[in-house]
Amino acid sequence: MATSATSEASSEQLLVVIDPVARRTDGESVRIAKDVLSAGAQTKVCLPDGPEEFARALSRRGSRRPVVIGDDRALVRAVSLLHRQRELAGCALSMVPVGAALSVARSLGVPTGAVAAARSVLEGAVRRMDLLVDDSDGVVLGALRIPPLGDAHALEEAAGRPWLRTAQSLVRTLVPAREAPAHAPRAARLRIEVDGVTLVDLDQPVEAVSVVPGDRGVAEVEVRPLSVGAEASPVRAEGRTVSVSGADFRYRADAGVCGPVRRRTWTVWEGAWGLTLPGR
Repeated sequence: MATSATSEASSEQLLVVIDPVARRTDGESVRIAKDVLSAGAQTKVCLPDGPEEFARALSRRGSRRPVVIGDDRALVRAVSLLHRQRELAGCALSMVPVGAALSVARSLGVPTGAVAAARSVLEGAVRRMDLLVDDSDGVVLGALRIPPLGDAHALEEAAGRPWLRTAQSLVRTLVPAREAPAHAPRAARLRIEVDGVTLVDLDQPVEAVSVVPGDRGVAEVEVRPLSVGAEASPVRAEGRTVSVSGADFRYRADAGVCGPVRRRTWTVWEGAWGLTLPGR
């Protein structure tokens, strides 16, 4: 793992951890972000080659404020590591989004341009946000979604291979609609409980479930029942704990896919983590 120290333009010290995927996919944006950060603060730049070195760099940050240059997966990895070490409360993160998977960063309000994001790191303010923590100590920053059962395998492949989504889109463009698979994804039969109250039970098939951490210590839950004839209205609720159980199911949590599991419970941790965002 290579490291370097630069610039004494500011008394603030930053630990800039550059994810290897970002270096491979967009080296120019990485260089621009590094230059802007180094011009505005004292920086120590770490170039981890994999997850273990990434974790080691964070654990040795000392008093430096960590800045992740990478995609959604790199941000989730950093939050997960700090959460497992129970150090999120005293460590605000900053991010410069670089890579193909940036939907979580956008939803959180992080600028997606290298210059704007780097300036936000230097000039922005820390915003405390809620975190969804599951019963296996996994975290969700932006949203979790449970797809129809037939979509789970395709969802898992697309999450791990961004290029696959492009190829699938091209195939859908070239292949006539009549040649599409005849079998639609099966609806899921799940019991969904919010704060111990059953929102939807196993006798009501559902097309999709989404859970999003809010900013008031509660999660926002939306369940879309399977529609027969007229479109069924979504069922919505808010609560501090959300449990899903039933047949084996997979779910997308931020940039990754988890499962299959038969039961999972998520709890909202209010104001559990901080992220530097542009000042309002």
